[in-house]
Amino acid sequence: MKASIRYISELTGFSPATVSNALNHKKGVNAKTAAEVFRVAKEVGYINENSISKIKLVTFKKNGSIIDDTPFFPTLISGFEQECRQCGYEMVLCNLDERDSDYEHQVKNLVQDSESASVILGTEMMGGELNPFRYARSPVVILDYWQDSMDFSGVLINNFDSAKKAVEYLIEQGHREIGYIRGAYRINGFKVRGQGYQSAMRKYKLEVKNHYIITLSTTLNGAYQDMLAYLDKEPGLPTAFFVDNDMIALGAMKALQERGYKVPDDVSIIGFDDLPFSEISYPPLTTLRVPNKEMGRLAVRRLIDMIQNPGEVVVTKTEVCTKFIERQTVKKLVQTVI
Repeated sequence: MKASIRYISELTGFSPATVSNALNHKKGVNAKTAAEVFRVAKEVGYINENSISKIKLVTFKKNGSIIDDTPFFPTLISGFEQECRQCGYEMVLCNLDERDSDYEHQVKNLVQDSESASVILGTEMMGGELNPFRYARSPVVILDYWQDSMDFSGVLINNFDSAKKAVEYLIEQGHREIGYIRGAYRINGFKVRGQGYQSAMRKYKLEVKNHYIITLSTTLNGAYQDMLAYLDKEPGLPTAFFVDNDMIALGAMKALQERGYKVPDDVSIIGFDDLPFSEISYPPLTTLRVPNKEMGRLAVRRLIDMIQNPGEVVVTKTEVCTKFIERQTVKKLVQTVI
């Protein structure tokens, strides 16, 4: 008998509708059923042996200082895994570390893999690392990184507007002397957040003072130690800081408190990410919540769309918005109209 959905249905015992849904990666088909349908479909020649059945989440590391030390990413991976499972794809986790001696060989293997589509977590990317993937044999989507010149669809945080919104909130609370605590490792996301800070300051004609821009390590303890060293110089401080992420903010806040500053009475702080322990810090950290689980889901959906529409050449940019989480690290100075 010629291979068909009905034939596969007879061989597997699943209804034609279930077989069709599984082969088209529709939600509602459990992973075990989908795997059996694909196994039989390949055996009878209904689908090409080399058709894409796996989705790889490739975690790119330049030095690991962001990926390894931030609990932001497990939730993102959870969303990614759930979406893969619901759509009938096998998920494969891969690490791609630029420091490895066989890095170029690893890249070559990914580029030549025609059975797996890839989502590359590009948080630590700086520029040219994506060039080899232009020649990938299967679809590629970039997660948490964007350059206007790149040839890939991407899913990322709306870093610019989010940072701008945070600084505007400080201004609404009466702050005019607003500093920026930046991560020493200048990933693309941090750079764009810095641009958002600058934009808000310009919009309200507030001076960006260089001595209020502080560069700290991106680890919790590193930020704490760096901030202690900065405070030991007895600098003048602004009334508020916007900080690149929660990890740095919490390290800086610990140092400020250790040197006798009260948060928010002496210095207000806004972070970015809304990490799990930001809610239980003392005081609880005001921050921007990133829907990281949904980011993982969106990346998978975009990749599946590309798999199912192989002739498509449209590059899409999907930005997810953050949610402002008001807690207890910002002091209202005066009633102000802006």
